[in-house]
Amino acid sequence: MSVEPAPPPHLDLTRLRVLAAVARTGSVTAAARELHYAQPSVSHHLARLEAEAGLPLLQRAGRGVRLTEAGRLLAARAEEILGRVEGARRELDALAGLRAGRARLAAFPSALATLVPAAVAGLRAAHPGLGVGLVEAEPPEAVAALQAGDVDVALVFQHTDSRHARPAMDLSRFEVTVVHTEPIALVRRAADGPADGPADGPADGPGADADPPPLTDLRDAAWIAGCERCRADLVARCATAGFSPRIAFETDDYVAVQALVASGAGVSLLPSLALRAHRNPDVVAQHLPGATRQVLALTVGAPTPAAHALVQRLVEAGGAGRD
Repeated sequence: MSVEPAPPPHLDLTRLRVLAAVARTGSVTAAARELHYAQPSVSHHLARLEAEAGLPLLQRAGRGVRLTEAGRLLAARAEEILGRVEGARRELDALAGLRAGRARLAAFPSALATLVPAAVAGLRAAHPGLGVGLVEAEPPEAVAALQAGDVDVALVFQHTDSRHARPAMDLSRFEVTVVHTEPIALVRRAADGPADGPADGPADGPGADADPPPLTDLRDAAWIAGCERCRADLVARCATAGFSPRIAFETDDYVAVQALVASGAGVSLLPSLALRAHRNPDVVAQHLPGATRQVLALTVGAPTPAAHALVQRLVEAGGAGRD
């Protein structure tokens, strides 16, 4: 007559969590406090766990308890098991978030017209069930929306030339990912620009092979300024060149800036994303040596799986379109 082997002991995860807490805190009372359990409940779980294990796990030590050899072994394994279960739960949550989650993005106009469409297309191809919400916002408004929880990702820019950049925004509260680095270009009417570049050249500008004139040559020109941050960058660059620009017009619409330049109303500085988003055939653009600004993706704390995936796609789009 054969004897069936005894089944392996069933180890309940809740009881393993209780044992791990006792090992970590050193007492039943402290474990109950950490787990927000009543002390009798902790004692009950430990007794049931000993029955499941088939070995004593605790022994009295004065007014307290200490783990037996079996208890120490099981407590160590319990930490490993609980860590793996928690990791699996996070992975499942991430998978569920990517299948049915939603990522909300605030971004400035030229990024919305260039980097964002490619990122959204890549995101939807990889995760068809993922929803994406888009809001147009300049950096200060995008940061405010992120802080308020209205969006999951804020796409902002900062001028990176330390001689000219305004004091940087305080980004210490955010997770910061560099998405793209773009050059700044001097934009002039084609009729006034270099003779060796066609007026309908590539996005980085006709005449890009020729050096732009020094800003000092444009001290008497009328200037068209952009948004507050771009205007400050323009003023600072001109100040370094030894003059204060005569600002004739101000607009944060990069289409209007180029139209004004094309009409002969003045000259301007524009980042390459603005020129890529829209290019007036009657202007020339030449990159200023060393003048760049960074496009940054901001999130708060650990981003949701959907937000993390969106940031990854933005980085891919920024890298593919790097100037």
